[in-house]
Amino acid sequence: NIRPLMLVRLAFQSLGVVYGDLGTSPLYVFFNTFLKGIDNTDDVIDALSLIIYSLTLIPLLKYVLIVCRANDNGQGGTFALYSLLCRHAEIRTVPNQDQSDEELTTYNRTTFHEQSCAAKTKRWLEKQSWRQYSLVILVLAGSSMVIGDGVLTPPISAVELVFCDTEVVVLVAVAILVVLFSLQHLGTDRVSWLFAPIVFIWLLLIGGIGIFNIWKYDRSVLRAFSPVYVCRFFKKGDGWPSLGGIMLCITGTEALFADLSQFPVLAIQIAFAAVVFPCLLLAYIGQAAYLMQNKDRVYDVFYSSIPDSIYWPVFVIATATAIVASQATISATFILVKQAVALGCFPRVKVVHTSKKDCSYNGDAGNHISHGSSYAISVALPLDSHLIFTVLSLIVEGTYFSSLILKVNRGGWVPLVIAVGFFIIMAAWHYGTVKRHKFELQSKVSIAWILGLGPSLGLVRVPGIGLVYTELPSGVPHIFSHFITNLPAIHSVLIFVCVKYLPVYTVPEGERFLFTPIGPKNFHMFHCVARYGYKDNHKKDDDFEQKLFDNLFRFVRMESLMDCGSDSEVYSLCDHQSEHSNKDENGDTASFVTNSVVHDDEVDEIEFLKTGRAIGVVHIHGNTVVMARKDSELYKNIAIDYIYTFLRKLCRSNSTIYKVAHESLLNVGQVVFV
Repeated sequence: NIRPLMLVRLAFQSLGVVYGDLGTSPLYVFFNTFLKGIDNTDDVIDALSLIIYSLTLIPLLKYVLIVCRANDNGQGGTFALYSLLCRHAEIRTVPNQDQSDEELTTYNRTTFHEQSCAAKTKRWLEKQSWRQYSLVILVLAGSSMVIGDGVLTPPISAVELVFCDTEVVVLVAVAILVVLFSLQHLGTDRVSWLFAPIVFIWLLLIGGIGIFNIWKYDRSVLRAFSPVYVCRFFKKGDGWPSLGGIMLCITGTEALFADLSQFPVLAIQIAFAAVVFPCLLLAYIGQAAYLMQNKDRVYDVFYSSIPDSIYWPVFVIATATAIVASQATISATFILVKQAVALGCFPRVKVVHTSKKDCSYNGDAGNHISHGSSYAISVALPLDSHLIFTVLSLIVEGTYFSSLILKVNRGGWVPLVIAVGFFIIMAAWHYGTVKRHKFELQSKVSIAWILGLGPSLGLVRVPGIGLVYTELPSGVPHIFSHFITNLPAIHSVLIFVCVKYLPVYTVPEGERFLFTPIGPKNFHMFHCVARYGYKDNHKKDDDFEQKLFDNLFRFVRMESLMDCGSDSEVYSLCDHQSEHSNKDENGDTASFVTNSVVHDDEVDEIEFLKTGRAIGVVHIHGNTVVMARKDSELYKNIAIDYIYTFLRKLCRSNSTIYKVAHESLLNVGQVVFV
């Protein structure tokens, strides 16, 4: 449980990271809703009513109150939600899990009644493989659209700052990106403290200005709280195209769920319910009240509705907030890409954690950018809804999406093209990863063949330790037979190391490494699985090799102790007898001798490992080139031979990922056809 003061502090910090984009929407919503001007002030009431209910149904009801509760141990984002589903149903497409992974303390899942809706959905998903792949496609598409929208946030901020030609907008957008990314090295904690006061003051200002405008211009706009005016909006028919402008009032909502990974759920809920939601409502209602008497000023309704006495202070805060607005999508994109990499849906990229502290304890150019942003949001939100199964949400967002199809040629194609590009990258990478894993599983070397080679493995066993990196979670990889065929000698100790990510947010340090012996003890061969969650950062393990050997020594000791008997009860008995061996000369002395022999074996094995490590550790990486078979379909050839192969070449090498010195590295290549 988080202390109340800490919760308030985190809620305040979340304003600077999560709500900057959503908080700046009053700058441009009414302008983009009435691009052709206002003919009748009744249209203002109708649009305001739709804005009120859009903010209530989507950000407040759906995301803050419902979706945020469907988190994975406090982790948000489409991939976190997918991981949660993978733990409850056998739907993961990358075959790298086994029963031992389900014994992790963080591998928690809920048991459902057989006749419950959740249980039926689980069985429905597991029944057909195409359903599982369809779910993956939804996850990739939703994440791609969030990223696509995130790309447009800096230009929108630029449009908010300058109403001039496209070149100036581009320059300002670049300047915003430079400023924001130059601050990312401070880490989320410091960035949130830097940005939160700006957003907080901004929200209080627009809320206060809204109250002033309601009192000064027209209090009758409060009747927009009646849903009757929403119905009137749709009855008119001619207001359908303006839905794209109205939908901009919820821009930034699609990134809210991903940013959940950086703050507690309750902190985000408190910030939205207590500050963001009421201030935004007041801002929109105040602007509507102003437009009731100044309908010709819709093109700059926000700035023209500011009282003259505070115009310049508000302008300065508005400028600062517009710059900060992109932080929400920057953070969300970082989280989504990191999760995608961990779950095998994105090429390996360098992830830099800048702080160890975690907060989770012109007008035409502007119009086109806005249409593009609203189009991206309209696609991303329904895709999230499919994963949450909310019918009402699908109806609301489907309505918005239907209106935005008309705006694809007016800027909506930009995020669509960006999203399609990211989708192709993620889909091709995931497809290649699945095919490579399946090949590894189907072609792994049999233990019988290893045993047939004898302790020498048919080669000269030279002193030292060889760490053979593989993606196979158990057994001996196919590339090992390639080693034996091409290498004249092999190390006296071989450890097959598999670094794999699981559909859990983290793996406790004490449960990170899982060892199993391969063959008899005189083979000196082990298989090691280093398990990580999608939130864990493997690159933080600068002492990865040291931790691996510490856990190996611990495993050897446990194996020796387990030789005393067949279960933990006998192991405890052996310990107890060794402590009291001089009480009974006949029985306990025998136990002491047994334990001494086991202890000697244990010491010999550990000394052998330590000696090998002192001589030298060589990291052996299999450089596997994956190619499609000649008789493969066209889509498979394109996905594997061109896209996947190209992405593999761009990826960071294994030696870079594991920080291996070149003098300790051995690369062995092979070509596999899938």
